[in-house]
This record gives sequence, structure tokens and C-alpha cells, in this order.
Amino acid sequence: MKQHNKYRIFFLFIAVFIPFGLFLFFGSAKPENETIQHPAPPASTVSIPIPASIEFCDRKIALDRLDMRERFDREINSFTYFHSSTLMYIKKANRYFPIIEPILKKHDIPDDFKYLCVIESGLDTRAVSPVKATGLWQFMEGTAKSYGLEIREGVDERYHIEKSTDAACRYFRDAYRRYGDWVNVAASYNAGTARISNELEKQQVESAFDLLLVPETSRYVFRMMAIKEIFTRPDEYGFILKKNDLYPSVPVEWVEVQTDINDLAAFARQYGLNYMLLKEFNPWLRDTKLIFSKNTSKSYRIAVPKKEDLYYRKNAVKVHDKAWIVD
Repeated sequence: MKQHNKYRIFFLFIAVFIPFGLFLFFGSAKPENETIQHPAPPASTVSIPIPASIEFCDRKIALDRLDMRERFDREINSFTYFHSSTLMYIKKANRYFPIIEPILKKHDIPDDFKYLCVIESGLDTRAVSPVKATGLWQFMEGTAKSYGLEIREGVDERYHIEKSTDAACRYFRDAYRRYGDWVNVAASYNAGTARISNELEKQQVESAFDLLLVPETSRYVFRMMAIKEIFTRPDEYGFILKKNDLYPSVPVEWVEVQTDINDLAAFARQYGLNYMLLKEFNPWLRDTKLIFSKNTSKSYRIAVPKKEDLYYRKNAVKVHDKAWIVD
């Protein structure tokens, strides 16, 4: 009985597994004339061509020296292929550049310094860095106070677009008086004037381009130049935007206040807004109320948009720079 069972198991094995193996071997073989289908290749990633020179702050910056070319190459490729962030920079610039540019002009600061704001904060009015640099221009608290920005409970003017831009311009002007060179001014905004001055003397050169610095500062001006290049001709770098893709500039009325506001939500309702929208246009208000400091005659101007301007209206967007869009 046991012997017969052994034979049954053996023949069952042959009947089941050998035909299955033959199927795998012969059934999977491709006919000689059949083409094997490979998956489609991904979209090509092409290295961005590097120009011979770049215009920056009314000066031609040659890019033929190996290190200059390769440092610019890194940044132009980075911004080009970091699609989502760069696309948002262009969209938001349509809202904020009309505010920033006149203030730069008032202080006789090169217009290209608006790109410093882009690389500092990505045009995020609420940006805060890991070291607590804050606002569009990423001011540290000590520097901000030294340039007249108020920082106290309930108020932080580093978030105030106009006032922080004015303070940044005064920093640029002071640094230019020291260096007489806008490249060095831009580098000093990242590293500090003391560091740039010390390194220029120690390394016996005149330009921040020639300094051995920490990577963040070494890349800084090249990032400004690269983002300017993309903003100047975005379609050539693959950024295709229509008029209504841009974020509209929203006009505001300025309400001057000289007494405490104990409830900003109630204040907002008086002007047809909610608390969130009031804070969106006045990010420097850091509390639910605005309480004046004792023994001060200072007043504050609160930006209040009209309710009808807070809704999307097709074809209502004003394009600040025609180079940003395609027809």
C-alpha cells in the first residue's frame, strides 16, 4: 500500500510540474521577428546654455573664466529645473515688484536689487529662516532695529513690505559708500559688511567674485544674476505664462490710526473684510489687537483693500513686465 502511494506521488509530480516548466520555457520565448517593446524614455534634461556675459547693476559680468562660468551654470540650471518655485516667483513678482521698484529708485539703488529680494524670501511676505531672519528682505532683529524698523509685542515691521524695503535700501546705500561696488554690496547683505571687508583685505582682492567664502555667500550674487536672466526671458527657459496666470496687484486704501485697536477682527469687519484678509495685507500686525506704546505720538497706516478687488476677474490682471507672458 505504501509502495503504491510513492508511485502515485512520483507520477503526479511528472504530470503537473514538467508541463508547467515546458510552458514557461517555450511559451515565454519571443518569435525571431517580434520587436521587444521598451518603455518610453523620460523627457530629456538639457544643460542650459551659458551666455558669454551677464548685465548686472549696469555692469557687464564676463563669464569666460572657468569658475565664473561654472558658478553661474549651477544656478541657472537649478532655477530652470526647480520649476514650481521659479514659476511662483514670476507670478508673485507681478504683485510685489510694482511696490518694490519705486522704493529702490527713490534711494538710487540699481533695479537689479529686486532680485535679491526674490532669492532671500521667494517673495513670501511671511518668510522666516531657521535663524529667525524675517520678511521679504530677511532682516535679523538687530539689523532691522538699527535701520529703524519697529519690533515689539504685536508689531514687527520686518513684515511691512514698504518699510522693510526702505530699510533694505538704506543698508545698500551705506554698504555702497563703503565699497563703491554693487557686487560687494550684494554679497555683504548675506555675509555682513564686516566679513566681506575682512576677507577682501585678508585675501588681497577687490571683488567678492574673487573671494573664497562659505558656499551660501559664494553662490549669492550668481543666484541673483541667474534669476534675473530667467525673469528677463522666461519663455526661453521653459516658463510659459499667460496674462491671467500672474497674481494681480491689489490697490489699497491707507487708514491712519492713532489709538488702540482692541479687536482687529471687529476693525476688519468695519471695512467689509475678515480678520484673515486684514492680516494678509498687513502681515506686520502680529497680534489680534494693536496697542500703542506708552509715551509715543506715532501713528500707523493700515492697508485696506476694496472688497471688489479681492475677487478674480478675467482680463483684469495688469501685466507689470510684458516679458513674463506669451500672447
